[in-house]
Amino acid sequence: MTEHPPNTAYDHVIVGGGSAGCVLAARLSAGGERSVLVLEAGRSDFPWDLFIQMPAALTFPSGNRFYDWQYESEPEPHMNGRRIAHARGKVLGGSSSINGMIFQRGNPLDYQRWGADPGMDDWDFAHCLPYFRRMENCLAAEPADMLRGHSGPLVLERGPARNPLFGAFFDAAVEAGYPLTDDVNGYRQEGFAAFDRNVHKGRRLSASRAYLRPVMGRPNLTVHTRAMVTGITMQGNRATGVSYRRNGRNHTVSAGEVILCGGAINSPQLLQLAGIGPADVLKPLGIRQVADLPGVGANLQDHLEVYIQYACTQPVTMQPVFMQKWRMPFVGLEWILARKGPAATNHFEGGGFVRSNEDVDYPNLMFHFLPIAVRYDGSVTDEVKALGHGYQVHIGPMYSDARGTLRITSTDPMKHPALQFNYLSTDQDRREWVEAVHIARDILNQPAMAPFNGGEVSPGRKVGTDAEILDWVAEDAETALHPSCTAKMGPASDPMAVVDPATMRVHGVEGLRVVDASVMPYVTNGNIYAPVMMLAEKAADLIMGVPPLAPSAEPFYEHRKA
Repeated sequence: MTEHPPNTAYDHVIVGGGSAGCVLAARLSAGGERSVLVLEAGRSDFPWDLFIQMPAALTFPSGNRFYDWQYESEPEPHMNGRRIAHARGKVLGGSSSINGMIFQRGNPLDYQRWGADPGMDDWDFAHCLPYFRRMENCLAAEPADMLRGHSGPLVLERGPARNPLFGAFFDAAVEAGYPLTDDVNGYRQEGFAAFDRNVHKGRRLSASRAYLRPVMGRPNLTVHTRAMVTGITMQGNRATGVSYRRNGRNHTVSAGEVILCGGAINSPQLLQLAGIGPADVLKPLGIRQVADLPGVGANLQDHLEVYIQYACTQPVTMQPVFMQKWRMPFVGLEWILARKGPAATNHFEGGGFVRSNEDVDYPNLMFHFLPIAVRYDGSVTDEVKALGHGYQVHIGPMYSDARGTLRITSTDPMKHPALQFNYLSTDQDRREWVEAVHIARDILNQPAMAPFNGGEVSPGRKVGTDAEILDWVAEDAETALHPSCTAKMGPASDPMAVVDPATMRVHGVEGLRVVDASVMPYVTNGNIYAPVMMLAEKAADLIMGVPPLAPSAEPFYEHRKA
């Protein structure tokens, strides 16, 4: 059992029942020795809630105040002053209950980069791989494949990608000079393939369903939903519990330790509210500084993406299924009765990763291909409406060197912090965006796509030069919803480090840890759900003080050997 002061109500209070919080709750409560309380501000992920259980309904929770925190950025100076909306899950399971269900580990060289930083030796790929395996049950991988897990709680189904447009797209990628790969989460990420998905038997498999729901009956595990944590209670430099509001009443609870799992926005917000962070943020608000950690809220990273859409000349897309409203009840009924049909997939069934130039050592662009041309808000271009069919790719750079900030502007925990991402603010970022759009167009105009190619409708012919591409990206791009790195891991000697990579404890503060996307030093290549789950699995062993899983030095593909 964890050592803690006397009269403590819980050994661990986990703030946030999202991706990381669900993993920690399951792992820390195993065995029955530790008492664990999970406080989730959002609603429960009810099994009858079609918006979060039906894979194809993924567009409905985003932007909906009942499921989404509805964050938005400050006016972005390089994107025409636009405020960029950022959906974050306000429901048990967190963003894993409202995301696109795409499972991507990132490139092994992402973790080599992590491990190369001072004090981060145990976060290289060899040390992270065993935790990826522990959480995975990859149904498409061969049992002998030591790069994939085969018995974990997170069941992964490979996208069927049977629509003829997927085959044409993969053939077009080869024609354009890019490889196919067997598994973007296996030996070689670089290339195009069907994607692993957090969809099992036609239903979303969120972190809550995979980890938390199966153990909710444990007597030492308590989960409160609609419990908004309003602050960390401190005695000197020690966290002793949290305050929260539930059912219209204010509560406090004491803990042996507090573990923040609120994500890259909420966790640094709570740290700053507790006096842990940079003086220039805290002092103007009259907050007493407990720990001078300038890295709290700094180093903000994300992925930006655009939709490149084409009209389709053949009636093979999913457009009519979701654009013709009379079909919707039948699609929904098929899913309810059999967990099958168009509603049983997230439609992000395939894509790929490529290098945009020879200066990069591993893929820096990500493609998602969909046999439908529609934005997340449901809008469709007139050209696609006229033909009745379309398809699209989502494309964006993975390693922008732009860095942003998160700052609280009020002592009110209900007021969202100011988010400044600084998208398109660097030469590298702008160059890679131009390369990304040119490469996407090159693939989509190869001979293999010709039988379906009804012409580009977004951005269309009006966008051709590099300058026009950047103007279009500034006006049209959306976040890929991967905010991260705002309380990065690193040794105490690093002035911008917030969390000790050996313990997940906040530097200079006792009884307080952070485990979520905020502790990443660099954003990974692809969707960040899988890396967050791996990070939480590894953190669970560090918190419990058990021997870590032995590193596994499995080979992986490198375009240029180190």
